[in-house]
Amino acid sequence: MKHHLGAGLAILALAAALTGCGSSTGTTPAASSPATGGATSSAGTSSGTSSASPSGTSASSSQASSAVDLKAASSAAGSIVVDAKGMSLYFFTKDTKDSGTSACTGSCLVQWPPLTTTSGSPTAEGVTGKLGTITTPDGKKQVTLNGMPLYYFAKDTKPGDTLGQGVGGVWYLSDPSGAMIKSAGQGY
Repeated sequence: MKHHLGAGLAILALAAALTGCGSSTGTTPAASSPATGGATSSAGTSSGTSSASPSGTSASSSQASSAVDLKAASSAAGSIVVDAKGMSLYFFTKDTKDSGTSACTGSCLVQWPPLTTTSGSPTAEGVTGKLGTITTPDGKKQVTLNGMPLYYFAKDTKPGDTLGQGVGGVWYLSDPSGAMIKSAGQGY
């Protein structure tokens, strides 16, 4: 009896973990046209810290082969760019377009972890801006949109949160074309 109970609990825990990976609230994925990025390449994302977004650990890595790095979603700020799990992504105005580096270093990365991928060619649904990557100091691939690195905000804890919008007058959401959204409501 104890052996069967333990196996049953393990299966129940696994099912709960896998079910949680597919849930999304707060943002609504925007319709994508077939002409936007390819959505069949393999890609996985990692936030660098678990407080910035749902963790991309082993439970979700099996889904990475069909996942995209970015997608468009509706929010109070309009159509924005989010990661595959619906977490909002931000530009840092102190970054230099096409420089190949990030201006957010050291303690900045605690509050603004980079969107990283394991793919050499990030993919997107509904995002029309040019995708790329830069190499972080620790050797990871940070996703860029129109030559600008993308970041999470640590205080955004669930899909749909946009608390980083306008923080310090230097952090802004992106629209699907890769333009900064500066007119939306300000963050802290």
